[in-house]
Amino acid sequence: MIQYDSDDIREMRMTGLYPTIERRDEQWIDIELRIDVEDESQVHQSITELTALVICTHSGVIAQIVPQDAGCDCDFQFTAGEKEQIRNYVLSSEIQAKILAIATPQ
Repeated sequence: MIQYDSDDIREMRMTGLYPTIERRDEQWIDIELRIDVEDESQVHQSITELTALVICTHSGVIAQIVPQDAGCDCDFQFTAGEKEQIRNYVLSSEIQAKILAIATPQ
């Protein structure tokens, strides 16, 4: 993770991602990911409850990946490698099927 206005860059290896997927509106699907990491020391001490908010279109295309602390915006951003881990997970066939199921009106 990269903290704004800091030289302290840490690369987290994620070992578990746990999604909550919700349809926001006619355009967006929100995915909140709880994150398990291999080494807790790679998570900055000021973060109490790290999650990621992934915003996707109804067809599963990722528009944005944002780190959050306890469900709120925080002063961090993910590294390119961390975004890639999240991207690969969200683009997996299992998660894409869940996105499409939620996007399809009942």
